[in-house]
Amino acid sequence: MSHISRIEIDDRNLPPPTPEIDQERKVAIFDLLEENHFDLPKRDDRVAPDGPYAVELSIREKRLVFDVSTETGDKAVEFHLSLSPFRQVVKDYWAICESYFDAVRSLPPSQIETIDMARRGIHNEGARVVQERLEGKADIDTDTARRLFTLICVLHFGA
Repeated sequence: MSHISRIEIDDRNLPPPTPEIDQERKVAIFDLLEENHFDLPKRDDRVAPDGPYAVELSIREKRLVFDVSTETGDKAVEFHLSLSPFRQVVKDYWAICESYFDAVRSLPPSQIETIDMARRGIHNEGARVVQERLEGKADIDTDTARRLFTLICVLHFGA
């Protein structure tokens, strides 16, 4: 099974993250590196190098860029995705996250749980969009898509 062994987020041109966003990013990276499935399928009669892979995520020219290489640094593939399909779900996700972060500070656990359930639902929708956008480019499972969606949100927040 191929997987991501290293992930970098190119946030050089983004504003500094809030503590909450930084925490979301750290947790997503940790969880992603602990367990993920990421494989490059054969494309156009070209066999992709075997993983594990190093992935750099960035936003360049208003496009989401996955720059994928092997652990030894050999370029595997780079693909650019439009941010348009992500805009609404990212906006919804950050709105519910703000409610969640505020709730954690002041509301009882039962109300926090309700907001967290809504947050997970939007997160699942974002993961579905990630899987759709990567179809034919990279094979990923749902948990990997969820963690990548979180990292896309972090990048999108500053873009």
